[in-house]
Amino acid sequence: MTALLGLATRLKLAKLMLITNARNSTGDLAGLAAAAFGGGVDLIQLREPHPDPDVQAAALAVLEKHAGRRGLVSAYAATEVAAAAKADVVQLSALDGSAADAHTVLGQWALVGRSCHSPGQVDAAIAEPGVDFFTVSPVYNAGGVGEAGLSLVKYAAKVAPPSTSKPWFAVGGVSADNLDEVLAAGARRIGVARAIINAEDRQAAAEALAQRLREIWNEDPGMEQVVFNAF
Repeated sequence: MTALLGLATRLKLAKLMLITNARNSTGDLAGLAAAAFGGGVDLIQLREPHPDPDVQAAALAVLEKHAGRRGLVSAYAATEVAAAAKADVVQLSALDGSAADAHTVLGQWALVGRSCHSPGQVDAAIAEPGVDFFTVSPVYNAGGVGEAGLSLVKYAAKVAPPSTSKPWFAVGGVSADNLDEVLAAGARRIGVARAIINAEDRQAAAEALAQRLREIWNEDPGMEQVVFNAF
């Protein structure tokens, strides 16, 4: 279980999230986690479709082992499954129950996120008590749900400025090739999958993304203030 002290601070400072399943077919979750965290990933989110809590817990334990003192590990799972796996950071789908109920099950120190696929869902996540962070998606992936794309990133940046709002991540097909478009649309935090997982050198891919995000934070006075306020 991640040390409870500092979870919220680490979330505020998080820039780069990696999304992965348990990698049971390849057996490389530990190596992926080591490369990702070593390259500057702040948060690894487990999106494992297998509902067995034991499968979730085993994968989360592997990720926690490599997270160290600065990394975060999140579960994208039903609240009961996440609780059984002793997850400290959980993301709910757009259709899951309330974040307040999730906190009741997970504990007051847990961090709860929400997936958003439309402006209305972004508005709801901002207003909902107990939502600590949210994602907007899919930015580029085809076949996604709702009114996503760069237009949704721009909307989120307008109503939830990254420098003053709950943390949010732009997710879905984001890569080194299109990252500057996403940043120009107003995002300051991103979530990726293939951009790191499919890279020949996973740590180098993570380093490149993390470096660009650090640059944009350093160039943005509002994000500099986020860092200052976090401490």
